[in-house]
Amino acid sequence: MSTEITHAIARDILDSRGTPTVDVAILLAGGRRARATVPSGASTGSQEAVALRDGDPGHFGGTGVLRAIRNITDILGPNLQDPDARNRKAIDDAVIRTDGTDNKSRLGANAILGVSMACAKAAADASNLPVYAYRGGPGPTRLPIPCFNVLNGGVHAHRQGADFQECRQVPYGAGGFREALNWGTEVSHALRAEPLARHLSVGVGDEGGFAPAVGSNQQSYDLPAAALSRAGLTPGKGCGIAIDAASSGCFKGGACRLRTEGRALTNADMVTDYEEMVRNGPAVLREDGLSEDDRNGWRHLNAALGASIELAGGDSFCTHPRIMARGIRDNIANAVLITRNQIGTVSETLAAARLTQCHHGASASRAALERRQTTSSPISPWPWIVAPSRPAPRPGGGRVAKYNPLLRIEEQLGTAAGCAGRPACVRPVRTPLGGHSS
Repeated sequence: MSTEITHAIARDILDSRGTPTVDVAILLAGGRRARATVPSGASTGSQEAVALRDGDPGHFGGTGVLRAIRNITDILGPNLQDPDARNRKAIDDAVIRTDGTDNKSRLGANAILGVSMACAKAAADASNLPVYAYRGGPGPTRLPIPCFNVLNGGVHAHRQGADFQECRQVPYGAGGFREALNWGTEVSHALRAEPLARHLSVGVGDEGGFAPAVGSNQQSYDLPAAALSRAGLTPGKGCGIAIDAASSGCFKGGACRLRTEGRALTNADMVTDYEEMVRNGPAVLREDGLSEDDRNGWRHLNAALGASIELAGGDSFCTHPRIMARGIRDNIANAVLITRNQIGTVSETLAAARLTQCHHGASASRAALERRQTTSSPISPWPWIVAPSRPAPRPGGGRVAKYNPLLRIEEQLGTAAGCAGRPACVRPVRTPLGGHSS
């Protein structure tokens, strides 16, 4: 079966928010055809790769991606003809050189990532292997712990609920993915009753979680914890809570301004609040707990809580190996959110994930807006990866479509299938690169 690339076809489709995104198909000389849909996120870090949008207010309110599609059709596609789709790194390096910018802003990270993902998928299909086996090889058999996105705030609730962007249920004690999915379903249904019992109005956020009109950020943490108990689980024993604070979006004028509570907090105040939450609840992970450029604050946070919970940097690292290496040296956080649309190619994403193996933990993001593409759900080649964050399973489940492929992968692996478990959630503070632990 020939794996030479003959054509690249691009089109715009709608993601699960109704916003245009790029869909790329790669055709091989042997007749195989593979397709990939580009993910994106609602909140972005200042250092991440730039997704190209049209800016035409008369076309999807300026969010169209026709420029990115033309760049695939006119520039990237013709330059891809003849290369072997299996040479992923060479292909990714070539499209990065063609773009010629540090942040992929000329051709667009959404154009480049679409080509990179589709080529990787084509190579796997031509090898008659599922994507997870082609990327990870025969060795990896451990599935990540899912993080069920049960409560939305911040930009995901249009600033009408909690300041924290997401609250997630983490079933780290489940014996396998199927059991974890069962727990997530039960907790999600139990959570529905908690805001109503407190007479809170409840909507649904952009990420599929409930978006209650809470009076404090602590309340947005207490509701899922109460739902664990209502579902018959013991908070902190087999099931915990993760928070994506998305603090960069609240940071203005040297302070984190919490609209819900009417408070302006220094980084020291934020760390004190987080310590209180960890002391009094089943916390296992805190993502983007401080502003992305507050490096001193991150060091303080890591010293205070890094031995107790995962402190994942998303906007602080942007899945960029060079930025990650600098953060590891400076002892910033103890885990990294791995998000391919932040960096823009499959090869760079895998390089970033490998960097976490010896120095940090990793939390894998499926990138919010790729929910409908169900073919690429990977088993984790890295057993320390915590979780893809996805909405908890409830009716209207277009945004939970990736659960079913993971169930099939677990079934394919049979008795060899494992789950990352509690050690993936709580990792010790690592020795910085070139330094010594204190």
